[in-house]
Amino acid sequence: MGSEGTAERGTRSSRAELALGTLTGDLDPQERLHAILEQVLVFTRATVAAVYLPNGEGDLLSLAGSAGVPKALYGLRDSYPVSGHTPVAEACRSGRPAWLGSGDLPEDVDARVAPAGDFSLGVLPLREHGCLVAVGDGGEGFDAEDRQCLDLLAEAVTSAAPVPPAGPGASFDLAMDTGWIKVSGALLELFGLGPDDFDGRVETLLALTVPEDLPALMSVVEADHMSIGDRELEFRVLLPSGEQKWLRLRGRMLPGTAGDPVRPARLVGTVTDASILRTGRGDVARIQRLAAALATAGTVRDVSQAVVTALRKPLHADRIALAELEGDRLVVTVLDPPRPEDWPEVWRSEWRYEWPDAPVRTMPTLAAALREGRAAIWPAGTALEPALAEVGPGGLAVLPLPAGGRMAGACLIGWDAPHDFGPEERALLTAAAGLAGQALMRAHAFDAEHELVGMLQRTLLPRRLPQLPGAVAVARYLPTTAGLEVGGDWYDVIPLPDNHVALVIGDVQGHNAGAATLMGQMRTALRAYAVEGHPPDVVVSHANRLLMDMETDLFATCCYVDIDMEEGSAWYVRAGHLPPVLRHPDGTTEISEGEGGPPLGVVMRADFPMSPLRLAPGTVLALTTDGLVESADVDVEDGLDQLADGLSASDPAQLGAVADTLLTGANRDDDVALLLMRYDGMALRPQRENWTVWRVPQAVRQARRYTRRVLRAWGVEAEADTVLLVVSELVTNALVHTDGRVRLDLTLLGDRLRVAVADASPRTPMKPTIIGWEATGGRGILLVEAMSTAWGTVPVSGGKQVWAEIPIG
Repeated sequence: MGSEGTAERGTRSSRAELALGTLTGDLDPQERLHAILEQVLVFTRATVAAVYLPNGEGDLLSLAGSAGVPKALYGLRDSYPVSGHTPVAEACRSGRPAWLGSGDLPEDVDARVAPAGDFSLGVLPLREHGCLVAVGDGGEGFDAEDRQCLDLLAEAVTSAAPVPPAGPGASFDLAMDTGWIKVSGALLELFGLGPDDFDGRVETLLALTVPEDLPALMSVVEADHMSIGDRELEFRVLLPSGEQKWLRLRGRMLPGTAGDPVRPARLVGTVTDASILRTGRGDVARIQRLAAALATAGTVRDVSQAVVTALRKPLHADRIALAELEGDRLVVTVLDPPRPEDWPEVWRSEWRYEWPDAPVRTMPTLAAALREGRAAIWPAGTALEPALAEVGPGGLAVLPLPAGGRMAGACLIGWDAPHDFGPEERALLTAAAGLAGQALMRAHAFDAEHELVGMLQRTLLPRRLPQLPGAVAVARYLPTTAGLEVGGDWYDVIPLPDNHVALVIGDVQGHNAGAATLMGQMRTALRAYAVEGHPPDVVVSHANRLLMDMETDLFATCCYVDIDMEEGSAWYVRAGHLPPVLRHPDGTTEISEGEGGPPLGVVMRADFPMSPLRLAPGTVLALTTDGLVESADVDVEDGLDQLADGLSASDPAQLGAVADTLLTGANRDDDVALLLMRYDGMALRPQRENWTVWRVPQAVRQARRYTRRVLRAWGVEAEADTVLLVVSELVTNALVHTDGRVRLDLTLLGDRLRVAVADASPRTPMKPTIIGWEATGGRGILLVEAMSTAWGTVPVSGGKQVWAEIPIG
């Protein structure tokens, strides 16, 4: 069985002639003109058709009627000067048709009055005056059969009475900054208002708009969403009698002349009665609403849902599906209704993944529609492959979704009961497919970039937080939902020697890849300076100097907290960041008011004073970025108070639930980072002793003697010889191979004793691979490794600390 999408091209002219014969003489001229323009969409590759006629003075070719997608998508205007150098004007003057592609326009054509983008243009002069304009996607031009059909339809347009363009009687002038509008009496009549019923405010007119059409109309009259140029829209108003009336708005946005000359200041134009041009189904309004929805659809799923909303219910379809074309397979983006039992059996094995589980070439009907690139329609009873026949037993429409010279995907619309496909519906489907294809390509690029942004964000933040001695920490990060902005907020938890832990939270200025990259650099730098063993003020000062040396225009804020987990004491430094918030064990909260320094990267020689904190067991420490506590409606102080109140009312035993609750209702126009730590105190506290080793001939003997006294006091007897041997080797290495101060630290925690020797050299001791029998040294590290369960080295304040752990008991 045939379809309009697969019909032989040689029959299109005869079918167009038959269709024209059905136009009865009962139609008035405007209705007949609109019906002919719809035939242009049905029988040619055109996606928009328009007729231009001379105005009363004969110096302009003004729009008399159009059909298809909004003509502004192709740069078509309401009027063209007869003496201009545009294809429309030249075809009318010469009496010869013009067939052009996007690369065929003369160089001297004004870009503002020529179609934009990749297109095919046909301009056919009418026998007496004016012209028929047809524009289609792609630059390959209209073929011979298309041109034959257009010649036939141009003759039909000529026989229709000329339709004069709308006069300026129903005019308006809208001030964009104040919303005050000057209108003519004719415009008030169109809205069903009298002069005494209008107060001069545009909101009064908008209130009469049918709610479904109000968003599209608002997109025209809100300056923030528009640029300088022409505007056209059809919408409905509700008259006092309860009837609905279709109106057509044509306007032009004019720039301001004072202050900011680029910002639109006025919208001027006319409003005419468009009821006579409306079909029963309201196709133009549907396309306008679809275009408005697709303009704000960011993701592939958003695009798919917008198409479903615009087409399924208005067409009374039983099911609609959209899919992206990836290679030779279609990948489903949305199925409506979403129940598997409503779709063919073959689709269910790969539900919501591949559609169906076979390449496109195995479905000849679908492959042919995608190859030809035109909407194809099959009535009830058409013999199709099972994967498609069950989608629409009462009728099936396959819409290839073109974009940028390729197919972005396909849309299937199916009916269970027999469905009649009229020419108006065909034009609607064709226009919707073109809009959806372009939006799908944009959304696919958006999704790919969004995934890249998310991956970048995830790699710059800690994958998991470390286990802490005597504490539990949780973190949350919420990226902004404003477009594809990657944020500069970060957090970190850094284990330090001697049961110290550093908590860091920060925010780099801006939301872009540069801010995210700088965030990663600052997080790495702070971690490196912290591990070196510097106090908090030195760590932050080093980070500030590094950021200044990077010569970036960005700055960063941060809060760095160094916590002694044994004592429950802490010191913190703020660099232009929010202060810590404490929840004490009794439920009271405290916003620390310690003095802070400037943001990082602002002043080279800045002071970053340290402030103390005291943590009792059960205390919760909260660090956050300004996205959680600041918004357009809430200032920072009030936001911090709200955070403190939320902490006070929370149960610190469930720290993850506390974090999730605090993030409820967070401002998603900015990134949000939140770091919580509950200090429980160490159940088993280590015993510590240290000794400064003087560089004297008896230094190693003194270190051994000191170690023996400490071991005797701790009750360590059996492992004393092993510990003394390790102390001898580590102290000897430090004295022989380094200069400066040497310090011995002994720590006993449970069943492990840690020996650590710090010196002023950053060089890490190397374990020898081969030692000859005649060598007199080099065996010290090998002995340490053999006598201990673990050993290693860490940087400490410009030098290093070599440590070894020995089991006790």
